[in-house]
Amino acid sequence: MNRWERLEKVPAPVFTPKFGPLSRIRVLLNGTIVAGPFCATMFGDFGAEVIALERPTMPDPYRFQVPQVMGDNGQNISCAWIQNSRNKLDVALETNMKIPESKEIFLSLIKQVDVWIENMVWIEKLGITDEMLWKVNPKLVIAHISGFGRPAFGGIDKEMNRASYDPIGQAESGYSLLQGYPDRAPTYATQYIGDYVVALMAFSGILMALRVVEETGKGQIVEVAQAESMMRIMDDNWTAWANRGFLKQRFGTKIPFFQPGNTWKCKDGKYITIGAYGEIAYNRIMETLGLSLEEFPYRKAALGIEAVNSELGQKLHDRFSEYFVTHTAQEASDLLNSNRIGAAVLKTCEEVYNDLHWQQRNNWVKYTDLTTGKEVEAFGLHPKMSETPGHVWRGAPDLGQDTDVVLNRLLGYSEIEIAAFKEKGVVK
Repeated sequence: MNRWERLEKVPAPVFTPKFGPLSRIRVLLNGTIVAGPFCATMFGDFGAEVIALERPTMPDPYRFQVPQVMGDNGQNISCAWIQNSRNKLDVALETNMKIPESKEIFLSLIKQVDVWIENMVWIEKLGITDEMLWKVNPKLVIAHISGFGRPAFGGIDKEMNRASYDPIGQAESGYSLLQGYPDRAPTYATQYIGDYVVALMAFSGILMALRVVEETGKGQIVEVAQAESMMRIMDDNWTAWANRGFLKQRFGTKIPFFQPGNTWKCKDGKYITIGAYGEIAYNRIMETLGLSLEEFPYRKAALGIEAVNSELGQKLHDRFSEYFVTHTAQEASDLLNSNRIGAAVLKTCEEVYNDLHWQQRNNWVKYTDLTTGKEVEAFGLHPKMSETPGHVWRGAPDLGQDTDVVLNRLLGYSEIEIAAFKEKGVVK
């Protein structure tokens, strides 16, 4: 009998404190660079017991991004790792089913978890199949995160084998071509938005699948493709094309369908974004800025592409510009917001961090990074929950920091057995 067949499942949590709405869930992660790790971090931030697997000789490249925090112990770690790898246990395991010891450890872990998240793409080369995992744990929810999808839900094989990173997913989805200005080359949204969107799609899909497990006792696949995740957040582009043959175009910061909806440069060189959609908001901003509704009727100067692009619409746009160029961004923001008009100054991260409103909402938390040993600060828990809030119980772990304790307490391996695995390079 195989080891995983002899094991009894140990309820979660074993290693993590009890908190949040997900404390009875245990998650196993095989993934690198943003999407997989961030999805797992969302579970960890809200109480799930998360075990991340890294290769002993090839750790997650996420650790080595720049900028980095330098520790007094001579160790450095990336700011990205500090933010998105907290609340996890770290096991360094050579996840290759051709190595008998690796297979035994990996499948024993599968027996003990509720969710397996992967964004490795090449899992078949490692000898891992969904069917293999379900034989070990029929209740397992399997989450596949990829760029272009996997065969179970259709598609063309050669497309599924394409490499994909965040800009690739944005380009393939149609999202990138809509970013930027019409007279310039298209761009893409920075800050890895595609990675974070697909991670959140996976997170929501896994939660739905876990709900089904509660009712049926049967696990299932949750499959999210980065390109499709970006397609899903593209507003009405698909219905506009499929039903009207209408292709939206990139338009920069100036919204073409109404005004004022734009980003303006102000007297102090800072920028402000205004969004006054609808006739009530339009009337309010016109009154606030002392502009004449008689001279600039809403439907003739502000509603619809033709009105915005008309001579009258352009004249109104110039009037708005004249106001902002003679006032600082903060002056304009204070005036507009005091009159219930949507406006915001474009801020740096430093300005957001120092904003009293966001500080008083406790958006930043401090904890000890386990690689450098330093106290670090990062963005905290979101969403906020009144009865079962999230919590940061530990900083991002060092490579293999929890290998021994997980193999011993969860899988029942002795110190001698673990030492033998280390000698063979199976674990670290």
